[in-house]
Amino acid sequence: MTTMTYLSSPPQSRPLHDGGPEVSSLAWGMWRFRGNDVGAARSLVLAALEAGVTLFDTADIYGPDNGEGFGASEALLGRVLAETPGLASRMVIATKGGIVIGTPYDSSAAYIASAIDASLSRLGVEQVALWQIHRPDILTHPAEVARALEAAHAAGKIGAVGVSNYTPAQVEALAAHLSLPLVSCQPEFSPLAISPLTDGVLDQALTRNLTVLAWSPLGGGRLAAPSDDRGHAVCAVLDEIAETYDVSRSAAAYSWIMAHPARPIPIVGTQTPARIAEIPDAYKPRWTRTDWYRVLVASMGAPLP
Repeated sequence: MTTMTYLSSPPQSRPLHDGGPEVSSLAWGMWRFRGNDVGAARSLVLAALEAGVTLFDTADIYGPDNGEGFGASEALLGRVLAETPGLASRMVIATKGGIVIGTPYDSSAAYIASAIDASLSRLGVEQVALWQIHRPDILTHPAEVARALEAAHAAGKIGAVGVSNYTPAQVEALAAHLSLPLVSCQPEFSPLAISPLTDGVLDQALTRNLTVLAWSPLGGGRLAAPSDDRGHAVCAVLDEIAETYDVSRSAAAYSWIMAHPARPIPIVGTQTPARIAEIPDAYKPRWTRTDWYRVLVASMGAPLP
């Protein structure tokens, strides 16, 4: 009789970085966290905490995509924290900056300093655990970026620094000028966005021990409603796993992401309390190498060499 061998399961919590705070292995994303109903907003945050999520991902640019102003998502979270004493101590908050509407990117020292101060003001906190450059500004020398990040860290405004949407070469350029460790990278990664597996992003994360925060882990909604042959093929394999473990397709997708040895943290973006409550289901599926690679092959649309 053949014994089934499974990939190791991720722990439900882990340090955000070496010496950093303990966080959940799934994060809750606040890109669509919006509105003026503080009570409803607080209910979503509490639902995430009830589901075991302690890592909350936001950004100063979250707002305009929802028809709101720049910084609106951070400001709403700040109102929730102000009206609920003690809530901030239960959360590990990560935010991002560097996107400027109409510019589009600015990582100059002056802008980084102002962006960090503005985020802290909107959130109503003295420090965020993690601050990431949202997208690379190719017009700013990495040495200038490094000095700004070091200054904010020395002032106690940010606990750690990371990057989002950087190439491995851009990470190396910044790291070469930075006295602090870069602790995270934030690529798009899902069963339908698999380039981090081959473009060096996840390999670099393993080399540098970077925490990987995977944005859009459901392929921007394409896994919920596949519209082409590739999407249907990927979903067919995910659905087999989901049915075996009595979980949703979304949970199967999150678990596929977390099975990689870099242990990426999927950023779950749902704003529905019932779906937030299902987040822990992502720990239930077990993956054999065969099944994991079946998802990859379906996404590639071609067999592996």
